[in-house]
Amino acid sequence: MAGSDLNVAFTSTTGGTQTLFAGPMRLKAFIITPTASAGTVVFKDGGVSKFTVPTAASVSSGPVTINLPSDGVRFGTSLQVTLTDVGGITAFFA
Repeated sequence: MAGSDLNVAFTSTTGGTQTLFAGPMRLKAFIITPTASAGTVVFKDGGVSKFTVPTAASVSSGPVTINLPSDGVRFGTSLQVTLTDVGGITAFFA
């Protein structure tokens, strides 16, 4: 998908594992909305954990935005996230 100008955003507030995109793609950025409890967002490629982002217990600081390098992070099978004590996530991918 190199050179693609397709940019899609997906927002999820549902706990448990959710498929954000069913197919190969590159994660470009994401925004995590924390809650009053510390939580985690686990990014998975086809059900296999790729990396985990811990969140601090905070609702007053607002959402946390993470921009990734220009090539993003490649997911070969599908992009899934597992939210635990997180208010929601918006993922941007191409």
